[in-house]
Amino acid sequence: MGHATTAYYGIREGKAEIADAMADRGFRDAGYKYLVIDDNWNMEYRDPETSKMIPRPKKFPDSNIVPTFDYIHEKGLKVGIYSCAGVRTCACKMSSYDYEFLDANTFAEWGVDYLKHDFCLHPELGDGELLYRRMSLALRHCGRDILFSACSWGSENTKQWIKETGADMWRSTGDIFDSWESIKELAKS
Repeated sequence: MGHATTAYYGIREGKAEIADAMADRGFRDAGYKYLVIDDNWNMEYRDPETSKMIPRPKKFPDSNIVPTFDYIHEKGLKVGIYSCAGVRTCACKMSSYDYEFLDANTFAEWGVDYLKHDFCLHPELGDGELLYRRMSLALRHCGRDILFSACSWGSENTKQWIKETGADMWRSTGDIFDSWESIKELAKS
């Protein structure tokens, strides 16, 4: 599959500076193939006419994310994007809850190759297994091969059902922090 790196602040006026660094400094050639743009890339609301997510204009001129993704692809890298199974993302931006098929089709139109799908702010009665299955089904029918990375931190007994959701890869533990204690805690889970 290749390694993934996550870009938080590597997008400036539509130019993917991290893609430049990955290509120019040998990371791409060492096997790092995915540049994944994490949470906070989009607005807190959807387009009122199309219901599509809106890329942040501060990061993507005219809220057009496609030229940036084209640039990343031209560097020989694959593009990843972030969404969430909850009603909002962890940063309270618009998520894919109840819009899985529209978002999967939109991501395919944009040229996305990888989706990190988080689990923040999901409805109290929202069944994690069902929510991940819904996005998996949407991705399988979007017309593009998009690697599906489920990130549920082990909540709702993830280990018992995540393999059956159709996710290509998953994270089933909490966040790791820069400490030995954090590593020991994750090893127990």
